Amino acid sequence: MNASTQDNSRLTAAMGRNLFLLTCCQSIGQAGNVMMLSVTALSVITFFPYRDFATLPATLQHVGVMLGVFPAAALMMRVGRGGGFRVGSLFGMTGAACCGVGLYTQQFVVMCLGGLLLGYAVANLQMYRFAAVELVPFSYRARAISWVTAGGVVAGVLGPLLVRGTFDSMMPLYLGTYAAMVVLHAIVFIGMGFVRFPPMRQSAQAEQAEGPKRSLLEIARQPRYAAAVVAGVASWATMMFLMSSSPLAIVGCGLPPTEPPTVIFMHVMGMYGPSFFTGGLISRFGLVRVMAAGSIILLAGVIVALAGMTEWHFRIALMLNGVGWNFLFIGATALVTTCYRPSERGKAQALNDFLIFGTTASASFLAGFVQERVGWVALNQGAIFLVLVSALAVAWLWLIQRKGAVAA
Repeated sequence: MNASTQDNSRLTAAMGRNLFLLTCCQSIGQAGNVMMLSVTALSVITFFPYRDFATLPATLQHVGVMLGVFPAAALMMRVGRGGGFRVGSLFGMTGAACCGVGLYTQQFVVMCLGGLLLGYAVANLQMYRFAAVELVPFSYRARAISWVTAGGVVAGVLGPLLVRGTFDSMMPLYLGTYAAMVVLHAIVFIGMGFVRFPPMRQSAQAEQAEGPKRSLLEIARQPRYAAAVVAGVASWATMMFLMSSSPLAIVGCGLPPTEPPTVIFMHVMGMYGPSFFTGGLISRFGLVRVMAAGSIILLAGVIVALAGMTEWHFRIALMLNGVGWNFLFIGATALVTTCYRPSERGKAQALNDFLIFGTTASASFLAGFVQERVGWVALNQGAIFLVLVSALAVAWLWLIQRKGAVAA
């Protein structure tokens, strides 16, 4: 074996190791997020009389994501991915502790503060998919995004298991769950120290070679970037609109309180399970076809939800909702990574996530009101509009690509 082959082998091994560690951190961090979404509304209504606001801490988590993406991206451009992600884990520990203290002292405002702080941690977790792209060659981008996103499969198993094992381990109910979330973010903080990321800063020669930096408006005005963002926003809004309200809907229609974790488990499996092959599907069939399939599957989930309110209607509807989200989200993310230069990645990625999570914050907040005031059926009827928006974005992308092919 010559020196060149040995160097390539070492680089491949290092790439695989870093991607594996990043996926493990994603799995553990997302497990904490699954726990937050599974129990927050239920823990709030144990002491807070206004059920309409039960989803507000989770909603503020999405607000925290929206507010945190630009500072997180700027910090990473300065100190690197590893340092930035570890700061995110510190916010995760603090936010989970705040939620636990708020529950113990029955202070709703403190729980809301915890949700807001957790938002910064989640903003960092969402950037793992962009960090994965930087660990692999260009041709493996979709697969790298898929593999890191697939870490959610472990999260989907670990999160509900921890909820079942901790929700009554301390009093009041669900206090033990928030304590477990603190531990999970601490593990991510430690694990992130072993991942070796490439430097975020470029040399002056590299920046000069790629040309002048474009403004954020110039990046956003690219048709492909705009189509990707709209599709991502619509997929997240649809998913969050239904997932946030489902625990309340399940308990409200007389199903046992042990059912929401089961439904969330199937939903998370739908969200992340396909990630093992979504990247391969994109490579084989193309972004547009996979994203179009995602819109169709989202619509199928809504149809199942409107067909009945048994446990299996909830389980299948939320699982299909997760699969549709997966196809649209991974496709949109892969497309976004082709729309910016290396020196522009921080602001381009941050704008994408800012728009996505600004929308999901609104969807999460409205979900509680719609569920409590008009019910699960009306909520799903409203979700049809969001599915149509995602379908229109995919159709727009198809027209853009077809026009480009004709011009070529």
